[in-house]
Amino acid sequence: MDPQAAELQAPAAWRAIDFLSDLHLHPTQPATHAAWRACMAATTADAVFILGDLFEVWIGDDEAESPGFAADCAAVLRDAARVRPVFFLHGNRDFLVGRRLLDAAGVTLLEDPTVLAFAGTRWLLTHGDALCLNDHRYLAFREEVRQPAWQQAFLGQPLERRRAIAEGLRGQSEDRKRAEAGTYAEIDHPAALRWLQAADASVLIHGHTHRPGDDWLDATHRRHVLSDWDAEASPPRLEVLRLTDTGAVQRLPAI
Repeated sequence: MDPQAAELQAPAAWRAIDFLSDLHLHPTQPATHAAWRACMAATTADAVFILGDLFEVWIGDDEAESPGFAADCAAVLRDAARVRPVFFLHGNRDFLVGRRLLDAAGVTLLEDPTVLAFAGTRWLLTHGDALCLNDHRYLAFREEVRQPAWQQAFLGQPLERRRAIAEGLRGQSEDRKRAEAGTYAEIDHPAALRWLQAADASVLIHGHTHRPGDDWLDATHRRHVLSDWDAEASPPRLEVLRLTDTGAVQRLPAI
């Protein structure tokens, strides 16, 4: 069954909104973290929407309550949210980000999907993983780990045990990507159109596929795919998608 989209009406005062996703922040990628921190501090947008996979892995909000990388990320979110609204939507890597972290940082959690009404258009926001219908192995995993019982059992384990499990899963994911030559799943276009039509939305914005671009799903529905981030790539991938109150869609360097 297709999900029912939540609704968010942008305040009339908003003139520009920034969207980003798939930063995959991790202690082994300090340059990407530094670029994100600079972007969150310097943006002139009226709001920032993070559409999933902000973190490469998230093992529980309690990790951010001790000094370290997770706490540093939480501080960036907190500082940014003091200046402008920051919204977060779960991805396939950071689905365990909880209210404990977000409330402490002043960040608003979004349902997936959510319709954003802005600039006379209804924009449907999603991470994108639930639309990758051909990725059967992942969807089976997603169904398991999104269950409250699974999450309660995982989060009830000691932090070091959770960290070891998460790094093991990350290693398996990296091995799979290498075996598949770095390819990523694509969303199912008929399913995306169903979501858009059910939400009375004309534009889809999503991440997850690491295939940034702008195209039409049919004659009246289009989509914008967010870029992943990697400051050490050549050239670096550090892009923000900006919507303006004129209806313009811009792809901007993050810093």
